[in-house]
Amino acid sequence: MKTALFPGSFDPLTLGHEDVVRRAAPLFDRLVVGIGVNTDKKYMFSLEQRMAWIRESFADLPHVEVASYEGLTIAFAKSIGATYMVRGLRNPADFEFEKAIAQTNRELEPHIETVFLQTRARYAFVASSHVREVIRYGGDYTLFVPSAVRITS
Repeated sequence: MKTALFPGSFDPLTLGHEDVVRRAAPLFDRLVVGIGVNTDKKYMFSLEQRMAWIRESFADLPHVEVASYEGLTIAFAKSIGATYMVRGLRNPADFEFEKAIAQTNRELEPHIETVFLQTRARYAFVASSHVREVIRYGGDYTLFVPSAVRITS
């Protein structure tokens, strides 16, 4: 069984994330969307809320799961039996950043391969940090997130 991990904070889940998951899902028997928990980081949305959004967004894909983890992403990948790590690329800067992480991960776990998927051009500018800013200032965040992501005051 081909298992892949798509890691991130998903704070919040964006259309770019959704695009990557939907395009990666047919490539693997099992795709785990892994929410990394960093105790030093302040998140806008709770872990439970982010997990619920992911579950709802991919309810139509039974082999897509969501899980949370702490520690090294590569260690979590190994613990769930993943042999692939999926990463989305929006631009050349993302590639340079992700390439360095992939090379480090390869040294730590040579049997886990990183697969890069370029986001569709229409989502290349969408970043969770930008969406959080839109939300903070009352903008129309719904332009950038899946329909499952609805924020109530």
